[in-house]
Order: sequence, then C-alpha cells, then structure tokens
Amino acid sequence: MRALMPDGSAGMALQRVKEPALRPGEVLLAVAAAGVNRADLSQLAGHYPPPPGESDIVGLEVAGHVVRVGPGVDDTWLGRAACALLAGGGYAERVAVPAAMLMGVPAGWSLTEAAAFPETALTAYLNLFMEGGLQAGERVLVHGGASGVGTAAVKQAKLAGATVMTTAGGPEKVSVCRELGADLALDRHTGPWLPAVLEQQGGVDVILDMVGQDYLAQNMAALAPGGRLVIISTLSGRKGELDMRALMVKRARVIGSTLRGRPPAEKVRIVEAFQERFGAQVAGGDLKPLVDTVFPWTRVNEAHARLRANDSIGKFVLEVGSADA
Repeated sequence: MRALMPDGSAGMALQRVKEPALRPGEVLLAVAAAGVNRADLSQLAGHYPPPPGESDIVGLEVAGHVVRVGPGVDDTWLGRAACALLAGGGYAERVAVPAAMLMGVPAGWSLTEAAAFPETALTAYLNLFMEGGLQAGERVLVHGGASGVGTAAVKQAKLAGATVMTTAGGPEKVSVCRELGADLALDRHTGPWLPAVLEQQGGVDVILDMVGQDYLAQNMAALAPGGRLVIISTLSGRKGELDMRALMVKRARVIGSTLRGRPPAEKVRIVEAFQERFGAQVAGGDLKPLVDTVFPWTRVNEAHARLRANDSIGKFVLEVGSADA
C-alpha cells in the first residue's frame, strides 16, 4: 500500500509500505480521508512519537470503509463506513483500527467531514467534561476558538448549557466563533483579552488552553474560585511561572492532558462516554465538524504549511488516494 512518509527534506511524499497486520479485536479500514492535526506536525518535528507498538505513520483520525476484520471481531462491520481516532497510521491507504474505537458515519455526512471529527470532538469532550468537569450554567473560556478543537469545544459547551468565551486571531475567526454560539469572542490581535473577560464575566470556571507559556499568568488571573485550567498544548512555550499562592487562594486546579498516549481501554471509555452524552446531537448534525479545506493527499505539504501559519478555520482534511489538483 502507499503512505505519506517523511521525504528527508522537511516534507512528506508517497512511499510504498507494508500493509498493517491485524491484531485481535482490530479491523482494516480502507482510508478515504484523514484529518490533519497539529500533533502531526509535532510528530514530524520529533516531539510527539507514537505510543510503543503503534504505527510510525503520521495521522490520528480517518474515515473510510471496513474491508477486513481480525480475530474476535463481529463481521457485521464489513463494508460499513466508519471514522475512528487512531494512535497513528492515518496518512495511508489502509490502517488497522480497534473495532471498539469505530464510530459509524452519520447519515448526510461526507467521508471528508467524518475524517475531521474524531480527534477534535473527543479531545474537546475529554478536556471540557471529563478533565475540566464543565457543568451547565458554568463559564468556559476556549483559547484558539476557531481551531479544529476550538470549534468542537464551542459547540459542545453551548449544547451543555455553558456560557462560552473564546479568543481567536483576527476578525474572520472571531466572527466564526460567534456564529458557532460563543457568547463572547475576543480578537487576540487587537489587545489583551483578560480585562474583557473579567469585566463581562467576573471569572471563568473552566479554561481550555492550547497556548501554554504566554497565557499562564493571565489564565490564572481569569479563573474564578474553584476554577479548572486544562492545558492541552504549549504553542507559545512549555515553561511558565505559576503563582502557587493564587492557586491556593482560588482553590483552583491546573490539569495537563493529552489523548494519544492513553491506554486503549481508556480511549474506548472516552468514545463511549462521548456517544452517550452527544450521540443524538451528532446524528442530528449539531456537531458536524467545520472543514476549512480538503486537499488531495499529494498536497500534504501545502496543508501542513498553512497549518503552521495558523491559516485555517476549523479543520484541514486529506483526501487519500486522490491525484494532484
């Protein structure tokens, strides 16, 4: 089969690789489309390796059709369209997936939309609700509100009955956040966001942060008593100074979280919990992902360059097997 692999010059190119062997409980998915994530860039830069025993091919979410089932898997999955969160291997024509991680493609969704769904939806759910403990009536601040995870988080938080604030870069991204339901959307390019958050809301119960170092002090200042800061990425840097006295006085919590390295059984529980809470809204189209651009997979380097430049609203998706445009 073919897969996108590092080409030795900071880019990626198609290469022939061995088709994955199926372990007990897995299915083989013929990949139609793969979501593009910042974690892919981190892996290519050598900062985010796959968990031990997993594919070293980049790609954390895909959609396609089940073409083979492994030992212990019900063959009713054969031929069905599905999307899935992966530990790796998505930028390829075939990928092995634990059957318990499969999610059916909702009626009316394209496979490119389905490929943009698992990583962002599950990351938002895990960190807002399971880590952050977000409850109806609480206030949540989502940094990077126009990103793939950000747009998913805004939708989920609004459906859960929270007051939603976001930061984003530029008027177009701010406008998208408002269209998705954000009660307050702030342009980080026009000035500090903290005064507006404190003036209009007085404090925040949950913060979903992917910025890291540059926002740590402001995040702490924005937290209400009992607030929870969930850090899911460190785009501005990985080290920051924390006022521990302020943390104590506010009875606040700082939570670090990643999804990829969690044990398979834990990931299955996350999928099950998400589907139990939001399955009806997924089926009804309320949580359909926002797709910015669909690229032929031969244009992966263009997609990655635009992602590095923050030139996206929602998700980029690769159409696997498609030719150059």
